[in-house]
Amino acid sequence: MIEIGKTILSDDVKEQFFVCNLEKCKGACCVEGDLGAPLEEDELPILEEIYSKVKPYLSEAGVEAIREQGAYILDEDGEYSTPTIGGKECAYAVYDEKGILKCGIEQAFLEGETDFKKPISCHLYPIRATKYEEFEALNYDRWDICSPACDLGNQLNVPVYKFLKDPLIRKYGEEWYQGLTEIIENDLSVERDQQS
Repeated sequence: MIEIGKTILSDDVKEQFFVCNLEKCKGACCVEGDLGAPLEEDELPILEEIYSKVKPYLSEAGVEAIREQGAYILDEDGEYSTPTIGGKECAYAVYDEKGILKCGIEQAFLEGETDFKKPISCHLYPIRATKYEEFEALNYDRWDICSPACDLGNQLNVPVYKFLKDPLIRKYGEEWYQGLTEIIENDLSVERDQQS
């Protein structure tokens, strides 16, 4: 377990390896699961505000789902998430010419239409953040659809925390990430010394 500020991270973030492999998984995380992407409350007005700029990047079915359900939904657990198309793929997800699901919000961002990249829960994946009263827990989410990402991460020797450098900085700041890196590198150095 790694403690930094008011966050607690599972050791998996330094011990597991991960690099998204969209060619293999086809963006399955945008379609698998019971709900759409988890949303933070401060993201709700952003989704409404940027929708007109994102809409041209969405599928007809996605636009229809958002028209019917709204830019976000409130589930039975009192959590916000993105709407889905027929209970399957995220309404903001679009298939490219290779049949890979990509984020329409991110496509708009990449084209310079908006400065909001995508929901932080998507950007942080495979880390899931859970808020408690005193701290936030960051856990590595193991999902069989991400096996190709684990294989590629192992092959390239990229631990989860390095793969997620940009979203971790986006969420917690540069100083926090620097502190995390120092803690992990120190732990790894101690482990190496103990093994030699």
